[in-house]
Amino acid sequence: MALTIDQPIVHKQQSLLTRLFSSQTFWVVIAVILACIFLSFATDAFATSKNLYNITRNITFVAIIALGMTFVIITGGIDLSVGAVVGFGTVIVAMLINAGVPVFLAVLATLLVGVAIGMFHGFGIVRMGLPPFIITLATLTSLRGIGLLMTNGNSISINNDAFQTFSRSAFLGIPNLFWMVILVGIPAYIFLHHSRWGRYLFSVGSNAEASRLSGVNVRRTIYMAYTLSGLCAAFVGVLLASRIGIGNPTQAEGWELQAIASSVIGGTSLFGAVGSVHGPLLGAFILATINNGANLLNVNAFWQRIITGVLIIVIVYFDGLRRRGK
Repeated sequence: MALTIDQPIVHKQQSLLTRLFSSQTFWVVIAVILACIFLSFATDAFATSKNLYNITRNITFVAIIALGMTFVIITGGIDLSVGAVVGFGTVIVAMLINAGVPVFLAVLATLLVGVAIGMFHGFGIVRMGLPPFIITLATLTSLRGIGLLMTNGNSISINNDAFQTFSRSAFLGIPNLFWMVILVGIPAYIFLHHSRWGRYLFSVGSNAEASRLSGVNVRRTIYMAYTLSGLCAAFVGVLLASRIGIGNPTQAEGWELQAIASSVIGGTSLFGAVGSVHGPLLGAFILATINNGANLLNVNAFWQRIITGVLIIVIVYFDGLRRRGK
């Protein structure tokens, strides 16, 4: 009788351990902890409050666009334009502020531009039948060119000190920029994990046709995913403009790859239907930690890119194995 009672408990414990060890998030957390421990001993500068402050501030930009990218990847899509949207956003907000538009309205207008770009992507995919890779790649190229035409190839200095002070200040010892990650992350978590719209994203990524037959508005869901990605990228454009004090369309080059890497490292599947809000945040943190540690150890910057690329290959490979196993 004792064996009969204890056996389900043992199976339950084994099941919990199996899920834990098979969770990519678990291993990402372990990797972050090990990296921090190693760097704390390898260099005296890593564990200082100043360096940790810089890390939390620097992950803001990639973390937020990685969140937007995650919504898109969950549906089985991709958004290669986010870096260009960030750069274009810095130009829009800088031009509006310098033209005398109140900061609040300038920020709002920039966010609306990001929403419009995201809706354009949705239109191209849903109505024109273009692959996400093509339509977002075209936007990437076009926005860079439009921004260069608008600025005549020059940077625009922002003449508003209050706008720039915000990103360089802190609240409760935490950079204001990192508070923006929390500001975006909380509603994103509620939306993705506790709303029917979030469930629709996973459903479309799993099987769009089955979702349509089940009553899910697949077209609207795709519009929503790309609109949120554009909104997040435009918001990062505003934050970046505040941080560097200029508008420049060439800013954020390559950030779309960092966003994809952060999302994938955090557990989002490039095959769709798998992802979370905390995953890309952890992914952005581990990339920032690796880059920061490499700089402190005087490792060639080229190696940082190689490490990121190898991480993506390994993670996507094992993700594919796990899917085939299921």
